[in-house]
Amino acid sequence: MQIELKGKTALITGGGAGMGRATVLAMHELGANVITCDVDQAALATLPSDVMTTVCDVGNSKEVNEMMAPVLADGLDILINNAGIAGPTKPIEEIRDAEWQRCFSVCIDSQFYFTRAVVPVFKAQQSGVIINLISAAGILGFPNRSPYAAAKWAVTGLTKSLAMELGPHNIRVNGIVPGNVNGDRMDRVVAAHAEAEGISEEEVRRLYAIGTSMQCYVDPEEIAHTICFLCSDFAKHISGQVVGVDGNTETLYPRTP
Repeated sequence: MQIELKGKTALITGGGAGMGRATVLAMHELGANVITCDVDQAALATLPSDVMTTVCDVGNSKEVNEMMAPVLADGLDILINNAGIAGPTKPIEEIRDAEWQRCFSVCIDSQFYFTRAVVPVFKAQQSGVIINLISAAGILGFPNRSPYAAAKWAVTGLTKSLAMELGPHNIRVNGIVPGNVNGDRMDRVVAAHAEAEGISEEEVRRLYAIGTSMQCYVDPEEIAHTICFLCSDFAKHISGQVVGVDGNTETLYPRTP
């Protein structure tokens, strides 16, 4: 089985680093015409020269609409709603309005903005694939990370609802649950957790690992490869699924020392 994405145009949000970057590179290697956006211009500059890049705050609907106008004029086949932020790590009573709102604007509002923009094109051509990045926090819960968990639960609901709404138009919608993904973002999450709990980062990493059935961390490339499969013709009747690439996360906050 050889996955190919030649002739397909794919948009990946948050493609400057982590899972987004891995997905940009994987789809580019498989022959797709790749478009991505990020707030980090320097990170975008390190991508292959034939990847179309735009600096965009995905939580700002005006910026999203301005970016999408020329993209949609040239046609689109795949949307990967990857962009997200960790949000604050603190008890609910200490979370400020701006922290809550920013987490929601990036983690769920952005997925609405981009999906709303692409659906008319996908309906007109009677085809399209949407992949939403969820999180284990979007199928479980995460104490002291309530804005993030709430936003990601919203993504799960959006994914399930859109699969039902758009399926008659031959538009497939699936979600990915990454779990513990190696990289800078996980490093920041671990550091914040360690500080909040007053324990070492090494202990936090150990607790996160034993919170999964396979007691593991995954690499961004594993997420990218699963996304590429779900966007390919081999997955033409896979829709409405929440796919874990996480070693089966049992808990995001292990209580056992």
